[in-house]
Amino acid sequence: MRGLDSFEIEALIYVGIFVGVLIAYEGIRQLLSRSETIGAARSRRMRLIASGATTEDVLRLLKPSVDRWALARLPFIGDLPVALRQAGLTISPAVLLTGSMAAAVVMAVAASSFIGPLPAAALSLVFCFVTPVVVVRALRNKRLDAMVRQLPDALDLMARGLRVGHPVNTTIASVANEMSDPIGTEFGIVLDQVSYGDDLPDAFGEFADRIEQEDVRYLAISIAIQHGTGSDLARVLNTLSTVIRARLALRRRIQAISAEGRLTSVFLSALPVFILISTHLASPNYYMGVSEDPLFKPFAITIGALVVTNYLVLRRLVDFRI
Repeated sequence: MRGLDSFEIEALIYVGIFVGVLIAYEGIRQLLSRSETIGAARSRRMRLIASGATTEDVLRLLKPSVDRWALARLPFIGDLPVALRQAGLTISPAVLLTGSMAAAVVMAVAASSFIGPLPAAALSLVFCFVTPVVVVRALRNKRLDAMVRQLPDALDLMARGLRVGHPVNTTIASVANEMSDPIGTEFGIVLDQVSYGDDLPDAFGEFADRIEQEDVRYLAISIAIQHGTGSDLARVLNTLSTVIRARLALRRRIQAISAEGRLTSVFLSALPVFILISTHLASPNYYMGVSEDPLFKPFAITIGALVVTNYLVLRRLVDFRI
């Protein structure tokens, strides 16, 4: 059998790179443009068990999942199931990680002929494995921020309904039907739980467990206290709505005041990396010419650690929690 010539090898390399990039793109595209939302998936499961389902079976579907994640102890992907659920994505974490790793392997093999095995593995790992997880976290943060911004309007809507004599279930249904996602979907889940016999404090407590936001936790605690002691729930909701709006306004003010500091931290953290890359591209022997010196690696590790420490300290100085 004859060996492959250089043209065929080069063609195979280009085909491998194309397939790797295509797999990574398709995975990210399906992740961002999902065809079924959380509410649609739940409605489909509810229709499947509609014949002969008990109340416990229905509530088990509506409650947040408590399945153990095999990789829960890992630092970067340990909370991936929770992040996917909070982002409103129905994709399984195992499927996401499997697709990401497969795309990373294909891209690493294809790119190793151009930039070497180690740089190719690092680049493919960042592009195909780290990037999807970062995208999921960004979608999660965006959805949770939108929900917190909608929460005061939802509480005001419930308070107005309670003042005119509507029961609590009706006011929750008005929020679920009249407000957009994500608050509409989450209140719809609460309404389904209450309608199928779950206690109101338990339903809002599980709502807070799903979202893991302080403002939602305040709502669950307020509902539980009012349910146990008895008081004017409309007034409680109005007070909580005012508090949440004030917290949101304070957060925006602090972000505006600290904008210069945050920009400075990003600039000072990125400047050493930019100088390193630009110097290496302009004069490759500037650093590599002394790479064989025994002090090169200790100094390089020390400088890298100092750069990372600088970023963490500056980030801590401008990161305010309200």
